[in-house]
Amino acid sequence: MIVINNKKIEGKVILAPMAGITSSGYRKFMSKFGVSLLYTEMISDMGLVYCNQETLDYLKYEKINAPLGVQLFGSDVDNLVKAAKIVKEKAPFVDFIDINMACPVNKVTKTGAGSSLLKDPKKCGEIVRRIREETSLPVSAKIRLGISDKNLNFQEVIDELIKGGVSFIALHARSAKQLYSGLPQFDVIKDLQERMSVPLIISGNIYTYEDAIKAMEITKAEYVMVARGGIGNPTLIKQINEYLSLGRVISTTSFEQQVDFCLELARDLIEEKGEEKAMRIFRGIGTKFFNGFPNTKRLKNRICTELNDYNSLVNIIQDYKNTGF
Repeated sequence: MIVINNKKIEGKVILAPMAGITSSGYRKFMSKFGVSLLYTEMISDMGLVYCNQETLDYLKYEKINAPLGVQLFGSDVDNLVKAAKIVKEKAPFVDFIDINMACPVNKVTKTGAGSSLLKDPKKCGEIVRRIREETSLPVSAKIRLGISDKNLNFQEVIDELIKGGVSFIALHARSAKQLYSGLPQFDVIKDLQERMSVPLIISGNIYTYEDAIKAMEITKAEYVMVARGGIGNPTLIKQINEYLSLGRVISTTSFEQQVDFCLELARDLIEEKGEEKAMRIFRGIGTKFFNGFPNTKRLKNRICTELNDYNSLVNIIQDYKNTGF
């Protein structure tokens, strides 16, 4: 079981860190659905070291009833330690530091950060040890199976992270080379939790509560991480929690409920970022609330192309409800 600041994390669903998504407003919105642990977006260590204001803005905080971790990315041990110290100073409310060892995107890996760190398991462990010793904060890590299918060295990386004193590990069950395509390789890590002395959070293609149960059953992971599957479908968090705790299946939400959720998130983002910036971001998020409903293609197209402010969002949705386009 994950324990942070003497608090046991009882719920089983963790909200994944997602670049461009898990800002303060998004975390505030998703926390209402029962996530037990949250992360900031991925934050550059050097952005913090050089006191870049845009980077510092990622540390914005909202009062939520769940522990919050700051996810850092970088390639140099000393710089990651410096960044972690800055986090502790600038954001004393933060509960733990997470190190991104999973991002497969070229602009990150070409600097030696993200999943490139998996090439050097001992360095992964050293990063955790140094940050833990020099900040006294719990440290976690998010990793992948390995760089490629020919080099699935996750067990060696996990062993070094545990030696370094990691508190828990989130594992995306793909190699870096897979990016986000293909299927997660849960069978490769069958019963992995039973070979680990720290809690495992399993991640990869969790779009339904059945996906979550299957991933946890195969790997024996204590927790499951919801990422893209929760965007526009926040009830997924509740569905997983209800099934795991009570064996009960919550029905999918109605169109009207999805409209309410869509507008609520829009308001939360506006409160955080201001209307113009929030609605620009929302063009890529708002459409997700209407996936799976019939005849919503034009509704989603209009959100992508015509959304300028909150009132335009309300009007676009109302037009659909009045006419069905």
